Amino acid sequence: MSIKNIDAFFHPKSIALIGASTRDRSVGGILMSNLLNGGFKGPIMPVNPKATAVNGVVAYKDIASLPITPDLAVIATPPGSIPQTIEELGKRGTRAAIVITAGLRDIMLEEGITLERKMLDAARPYNLRIVGPNCLGVISTPAGINASFAEVPAKKGKVAFVSQSGALVCTMLDWAVSRGVGFSHLISMGDQADAAFCDMLDYLAQDPDTDSIVMYVEAAGHAADFSARAFISAARAAARVKPVIAIKSGRSAAAAAAAASHTGALAGADGVYDATFSRCGILRANDLDEIFDAIETLSNRPRVSGDRLLIVTNGGGAGVMAVDALSDLGGQMVNLTDETKKKFDAILPTTWSHGNPVDIIGDADYKRWYDSMKIAYEAPDVDGIVALYCPTATASAFEGASAVIDASKDCNRPILTNWLGSSEETEKARAAYRAAGIPTFETPEKAVRGFMHMARYARVQNLLQEIPPSKAENFAPDEARAKSIIDAAVKDKQMWLDAVSLSDLFECYQIPIARSKAAKTPADVAAISADWNSPIVIKIMSPDITHKSDVGGVKLNLETPEAAKTAADAMLVTIAKNCPDAKIEGFLVQEMIKRPRAYELIIGVATDVTFGPYLLFGQGGVSVEVVNDSALALAPINTTLAVDMITRTRIYKQLQGYRDRPPAAINDVADVLVRVSKLISDFPEIKELDINPLLADEKGVIAVDARIKLGGPVTGPRDAHLAIKPYPKELEAHEAISGLGEFFVRPVRPEDYKAFNEFFGKLTPEDVRLRFFSTMRSLPTALLSRLTHIDYDRDMAFVLFNDKSELIGIANFSADPDKAKAEYSVIVRSDLKGRGLGTALMKRIVDYAKSFGVLELYGDVFEENTQMLALTKDLGFTVSAAKDGIVQTALKL
Repeated sequence: MSIKNIDAFFHPKSIALIGASTRDRSVGGILMSNLLNGGFKGPIMPVNPKATAVNGVVAYKDIASLPITPDLAVIATPPGSIPQTIEELGKRGTRAAIVITAGLRDIMLEEGITLERKMLDAARPYNLRIVGPNCLGVISTPAGINASFAEVPAKKGKVAFVSQSGALVCTMLDWAVSRGVGFSHLISMGDQADAAFCDMLDYLAQDPDTDSIVMYVEAAGHAADFSARAFISAARAAARVKPVIAIKSGRSAAAAAAAASHTGALAGADGVYDATFSRCGILRANDLDEIFDAIETLSNRPRVSGDRLLIVTNGGGAGVMAVDALSDLGGQMVNLTDETKKKFDAILPTTWSHGNPVDIIGDADYKRWYDSMKIAYEAPDVDGIVALYCPTATASAFEGASAVIDASKDCNRPILTNWLGSSEETEKARAAYRAAGIPTFETPEKAVRGFMHMARYARVQNLLQEIPPSKAENFAPDEARAKSIIDAAVKDKQMWLDAVSLSDLFECYQIPIARSKAAKTPADVAAISADWNSPIVIKIMSPDITHKSDVGGVKLNLETPEAAKTAADAMLVTIAKNCPDAKIEGFLVQEMIKRPRAYELIIGVATDVTFGPYLLFGQGGVSVEVVNDSALALAPINTTLAVDMITRTRIYKQLQGYRDRPPAAINDVADVLVRVSKLISDFPEIKELDINPLLADEKGVIAVDARIKLGGPVTGPRDAHLAIKPYPKELEAHEAISGLGEFFVRPVRPEDYKAFNEFFGKLTPEDVRLRFFSTMRSLPTALLSRLTHIDYDRDMAFVLFNDKSELIGIANFSADPDKAKAEYSVIVRSDLKGRGLGTALMKRIVDYAKSFGVLELYGDVFEENTQMLALTKDLGFTVSAAKDGIVQTALKL
């Protein structure tokens, strides 16, 4: 996974077409025609052993005959020829190849490898990058390259389209022509033997010709050497700097039916993709039409802060349609305040709707539209406005549009419009909206959907840059005891962790669970009941029974030892009848938790084949699949992400309290989610986990039933199962500094934002200028997020604390995707400069960068920052001559 030589697909100096053909409708013929008609300014060299010229261009019989080395090769020859062709191109110095040919993955050679593998083995010694095989090709409009056999040429634009389906590239081109949409690049990924989604995302994130990125994904893990971690790192990096929109096919959850647990059955692969896109800051679309609408709404529009919508319309029916669409998409209608209603009363006929949607009546003229929109813009608690026009004989479509445009000139809220009808005047109104940069849609539903694109995009972007509270993350689990429990269970080859061990494991991670004890016989059950002297629950213990209540394996509220023994005896009879082959290990006796008004919730974990472990939260109980109210998130999560999961479910509204029911302890629910996340992050042996139900009320939470499925022994890095690299706790250390004492140093965490703000407040203006190349007085939220919310798989920041837990120094680096270079920085609190703290931090960042695989550290330093320049020289950095007051420093690692 690398961007090395990826630029050769988009800006090559020369191109060779291997397999160019003189037959018009052949793939080689279409490729040659498209290359010549694309506008590429460099040499295009066809290779054909039998032709002297192709399309009037001199042809060469083989690669050796080419007069210059092609930067990019396009290959459309039989499968068996591909490895040798790649070898020859690599030896000549070609940097990239587009392999159109299909079938290489399916052909097994005598030496026991596929033809695709032999192709890759030929390419890698030369760092020759490959798109494909089995692809449509690549189109890059800035360079005038059409290295594809698409029938429709691309219009130049700022949208990049990366697709696993070549057919969908053609479809996208057809759709774009009718809509006037242009592209910077279109990439048909094919089998992704080498270049994968992550490589393209990393390149396009830095591409000045691309303003937004669209992906068509069938299966992100289709690439030969797919890395979920690399995909997510690249996607998050791209989504931080420009809109990324994904359309994912195969939304059916049919494959989930085979999952063993509630969690697996509820989620399915598509739900995990939703969670992944959300975690990466990517907006998901369901079809091509929605993609184009999303591109329009996300381009150069004000960022919304929520999903509260105000609708202004001259027709009640259109307003009702918009309300239905908003409800279906999960948005909220704004409730007008009394003050806002009075403002509308003053300008509207008495027959106006007196609510939202604001129906300004069918005969609304310019002034009424203008005044109404001005009031809408000033109304409180509004995240966006949709204006709807229905044609009437008493009003002008163009006048109404002109009023909306004029009223919006000083407004920083997003406005979206739908002008119904097909008259000349309506078309004129739509053209005016487009000229003013205001999105306009064909229907009320599409206008509302456009607003919800903005709301959903804002949510995923906020999560991408979230600044969480620190409460739940600071708990300290008993990892050593937990490890002994897991190791013993794995050694015993337990598939499902026994209930007593599970209870002990939860105790290690401070997950509240009902008191429990194992019993071998009904008599043992009675003895435990007598000892506890409180109502109990008994559950059958069997590795062969997953859902105990379905087969009569649960009895509740047994108040006496006699009742407990009778119930246990009866349970054995029932289980023998319903599950005659099940191995019975005894009974689990639990304290009967009586919380009659508590909510039944589910917290679960399952493992996706592509993205690893994920968490599920939702409404629990025996009807959990029927209710189907759940939200997913990739592990690991923190408190902010846990709360986001909770708020995305329908049960959340009930948890907030209603009528005579007080709010449940939602913070305690979030704590359990975070602790479960920590548990499964620490122990890759855990493959599935269900807590169902987790009871929640105003008193707190407690798990009533839970189960954990285990895998075998784990070798290799303990965090390799996670698609997102977790906080590297192993890097925490104490640093002794001569003359100052001992300090605590660790990697930065998102919840350090408060410490960063306090630290910044203790810097002199001059130190701020020297570090940030700016005279800012406070840290902007976006910068604060970038400094504290890092990708541990690419970047690192060490923070140094004194014995008062005050932040006194920071050192960090940010690496490129290949780790070829990483830019460093270091800053120490102004009153502690010159005492060795900066040196200690720089040594730590250098040592870590070296072990991390970075090849070079570099940084710009002001010429007058003599202390920093002296430090870099002491550490072996090369220091260049100053240019415009800036000195470049670099250290080869």
